[in-house]
Amino acid sequence: MNVYKTCPSFENEKYKLRLIKPDDTADLLKVYSDRKAVPYFNGDNCHGDDFYYTTTERMQQAVDFWVFSYENGYFVRWAIVDKATCEVIGSIEEFLRTENDYFTDCGLLRLDLRSDYEISSEIENILSLIVLPSFDMFGCNKIATKAFPSATERKTALKNCGFAETKEKLIGHDGTEYDCYYVLNK
Repeated sequence: MNVYKTCPSFENEKYKLRLIKPDDTADLLKVYSDRKAVPYFNGDNCHGDDFYYTTTERMQQAVDFWVFSYENGYFVRWAIVDKATCEVIGSIEEFLRTENDYFTDCGLLRLDLRSDYEISSEIENILSLIVLPSFDMFGCNKIATKAFPSATERKTALKNCGFAETKEKLIGHDGTEYDCYYVLNK
């Protein structure tokens, strides 16, 4: 399966994950302008982007870049839709990382959620949709995601989903070392 030719959707009773689209901009602005949510976003190796967007124009630029990145095989960004409200309440980015560090042959997953969804049970419900399929979609032997020390709900969810904290550092394209990662091995 080539995730960049046909992007799968995933859903359960509460959430649907589907490829992001330009129409998601208004809902995503509520996520990326949420000051309580931004501290949980992973901007490692993203050229200084903190993912705090306060205008429709800036959010649209980001969505356009995410669509372009998918079309060019750089990464996939799924919209997270709350099926009860039909709102996009976050996004998940994932790609296969092949570098010269511990995180090679790794599906690197970035989870961005509106702050009112930063609850361990909700995070578990969302991750349960994508984590196991990621091994096949990206042909990797491990999945890694970041959780800052203050992200207690997220860390609980990751541990409940089988992830373990690692002391290994992700080495950025400019040599910067990043920590606070959790890993699930195949």
